[in-house]
Amino acid sequence: MPFRPDIELLSPARDADIGIEAVNHGADAVYIGGPSFGARTSAGNSVGDIERLVNHAHRFGSRIFVTLNTILRDDELEPAQRLVRQVYEAGADALIVQDMGLLELDLPPIDLHASTQTDIRTPGKARFLQDAGFSQIVLARELTLTQIQAIAAQVDRSTLEFFVHGALCVAYSGQCFVSHAQTGRSANRGDCSQACRLPYTVTDLQGRIVAHEQHVLSMKDNNQSANLAALVDAGIRSFKIEGRYKDMGYVKNITAHYRQLLDALFEARPELHASSAGCATFTFTPDPDRNFNRGSTDYFVNGRQDDIGAFDTPKHAGLPLGWVTKIGADFVDMKLHEGVDPLNNNDALTYYTLQKDLVGMPIDTAQRLNEGKRLWRIVPKEPLATYPGLRPDVQLSRNRDMGWVRLLEKKSADRRIGVWLRLDDTPHGLALTVTDETGVTARAEADLPKKEAARDAAKGEAALREHLGKLGATIFTAHETVLATRQPWFVPPVVLNALRREAVERLEAARQAAHVRLPRQPEVQPPTPYPEDTLTYLANVYNTKARDFYARHGVQVIGAAYESHEALGEASLMITKHCVRFSMSLCPKQAKGVTGVQGTVRAEPLTIQNGDEVLTLKFDCKPCEMHVVGRMKKNVLHRMVREEKASLATPVPMQFYRTRPAVAR
Repeated sequence: MPFRPDIELLSPARDADIGIEAVNHGADAVYIGGPSFGARTSAGNSVGDIERLVNHAHRFGSRIFVTLNTILRDDELEPAQRLVRQVYEAGADALIVQDMGLLELDLPPIDLHASTQTDIRTPGKARFLQDAGFSQIVLARELTLTQIQAIAAQVDRSTLEFFVHGALCVAYSGQCFVSHAQTGRSANRGDCSQACRLPYTVTDLQGRIVAHEQHVLSMKDNNQSANLAALVDAGIRSFKIEGRYKDMGYVKNITAHYRQLLDALFEARPELHASSAGCATFTFTPDPDRNFNRGSTDYFVNGRQDDIGAFDTPKHAGLPLGWVTKIGADFVDMKLHEGVDPLNNNDALTYYTLQKDLVGMPIDTAQRLNEGKRLWRIVPKEPLATYPGLRPDVQLSRNRDMGWVRLLEKKSADRRIGVWLRLDDTPHGLALTVTDETGVTARAEADLPKKEAARDAAKGEAALREHLGKLGATIFTAHETVLATRQPWFVPPVVLNALRREAVERLEAARQAAHVRLPRQPEVQPPTPYPEDTLTYLANVYNTKARDFYARHGVQVIGAAYESHEALGEASLMITKHCVRFSMSLCPKQAKGVTGVQGTVRAEPLTIQNGDEVLTLKFDCKPCEMHVVGRMKKNVLHRMVREEKASLATPVPMQFYRTRPAVAR
């Protein structure tokens, strides 16, 4: 991959207002869902709201990516095509897609990005997607630095994007069907039931309990704060924050956190720079630990780690706060740790019972008892009897700090683009030229019927600089003001202010005009062959156009998507790099060299159960992957078939598509 100096911080947006604040807090790009067909069903936005976000983002040269990353039925292709046209006309810069059927439609020349849902783990897959017309590809979260480097070596035209923060799906993206099999809610269609966050009892082949009621499929949250430089060196140019379900405070805080880290990297390595304009300053100190999180991990970037799971709880435990000193009839006394922020009414606390269950305890009122000794009395919202295991010396954490919440509810960032101002004489008055840090220039002139020299040259010059530099209500800040006139003139403030406003307005208009949307990257001709000639349900082919796409690229056997309800029987419902055996020190590779153990530990299947839901864990040790195996529930299948028939005037059968007889493999 050729060296590219521009680095992009990509932030999420649940709605346009959050997206605007993401831009204000330093995002170079924002991804947001449209009215439909996004992989977060509850995070849709109108085209009008997207246009409002686009207009704000383009002021700074930030870009807006719209997610259309679900798999589509045949009857949804035409509505999706109309939506693409609408978001393109609204000014969106790119479309993030999973369904290859979209590439067979007559789309406007909008830039296309390959969603992480397309499961990009190999150089061959990445190269193919580049050749198919994707200018940006979102790599799988499970990749190591070495694997990313190998992909970058094969990709010379597309930008590599990588998730650096937020929730982690335990499965390879696009390779999880547990939700659909158990509930009919498809993760590939934006409606995951999050079965991975449930507690499971794990048993071996002999029926012995390995783990009881543990969240063995629940991962900690992704945090690559320490790896940004290494990821840049590996070839990543777009750093993506997860969180289209997250609130305003999360987006502000996490965007600001990574903005500061990247700016520090740019300062140390001046050959790198941000892909948009402006510098953001903040009224708070960013701290990712203060938002909802399940603990943090850098996952597989630096190789397989022992502690990537949030097995005890998928909830947010919060930051250590203090400990219980006394329990009264309806109150709890506690002592804060040194340096902890004071308590507030409506804070929320947590603690662990002796059984390692996390208990939440929202506060009704908090009263300081002794400032010097950090003693507080809290009255919980519920009777004390409802909080099991609460006793003196229990350690308390805080997972909602109302002081922090209120701080981020206010204006918390100011993003400004640096400009240089130059005042010149003209035959009839004065001209003000404003040039921004990206080289965009605007000029305005003011007629002066009569030029009068300032009576006091020093004061006259100071007055000119003062009025020209009043950029507080704009998105600009003055780096330097050059007075290139023959001498300091006396100019009425009303004239100077009008001259400045006109120049700034023209600069904003020039910046908008200078924003260039990248066209859709042309597909390599003749079409590049897909790396495989046979596709199973794992390819998520859900419509005839997607089948046409793969057939056009040389695939000869194309299986229907799992959501098509083909008679798959028992199947891999999830494929994941996470290994329950490894996390529980039961991996044969871990036993190598251990006296008395080597050779006795085998990667035999395990069973996990939650209620009446039973799944089998099978272990493929060669690629070091785990498969969660099960069947679609019959009642779910029957219900889904009825609903699909009701939604389609003419149901389209999804049979295996073959251009030649299938070959047994």
